[in-house]
Amino acid sequence: MIKLGVNIDHVATIRQARRGREPDPVWAAAVCELAGADIITVHLREDRRHINDRDLRLLRRTVGTKLNLEMADTAEIVGIALEVRPEQVTLVPEKREEVTTEGGLDVRGNLESLSAAAEKFRQAGILVSYFIDPDFDQLAAAREAGADFVELHTGAYANASGEAAVERELEQLYAAAERGGELGLRINAGHGLNYLNAKRVLALFGLEELHIGHSIISRAVFTGLDSAVREMLAIISS
Repeated sequence: MIKLGVNIDHVATIRQARRGREPDPVWAAAVCELAGADIITVHLREDRRHINDRDLRLLRRTVGTKLNLEMADTAEIVGIALEVRPEQVTLVPEKREEVTTEGGLDVRGNLESLSAAAEKFRQAGILVSYFIDPDFDQLAAAREAGADFVELHTGAYANASGEAAVERELEQLYAAAERGGELGLRINAGHGLNYLNAKRVLALFGLEELHIGHSIISRAVFTGLDSAVREMLAIISS
């Protein structure tokens, strides 16, 4: 059964628009879990533009499923992750000026640093995932750098225009998932997925987790968060 990870960053984004106390992402995580979400995902960015340290520490105390921390490979954030100890960390690229994560992590180009971080997480009993483009060389590098999982970046598929382009991106994802499995990597996927396009990703070989945030939080504005999570779960399980 494919698991749903709900990224609640955008709940914090709304809160930070007024720099107040609501809506509280910790409360949102509880609603998501009660609705059936299997994983709660948050991204603690260096600039703390949405999720902050308070959120992460409270989530560690209250999340009863699996806490997945998206993070950059920096000394500060690695140290926080080792202290908080989520069940899983997902290493992602991060730029201060980006609105959202723009592409996959260059594992090959940062092999030494990522391998060192992964070893620290392994010793702490934390699963390691790398958010990468569906690229064979990056898959091999992720294996070398001690990954348990890779999360395949589905943004190019989600943004593709026209059926031919969509099919090309899907074929890349399918091939990458199969190659990852051959390398002994566990497969997750995410970025840009919504209620219309998520279904076709479910056929990825060995897929274990889908990580979806923006579309669920957007739907929740109209239907409520509980309903939005349940609708996505229905798509995954159908």
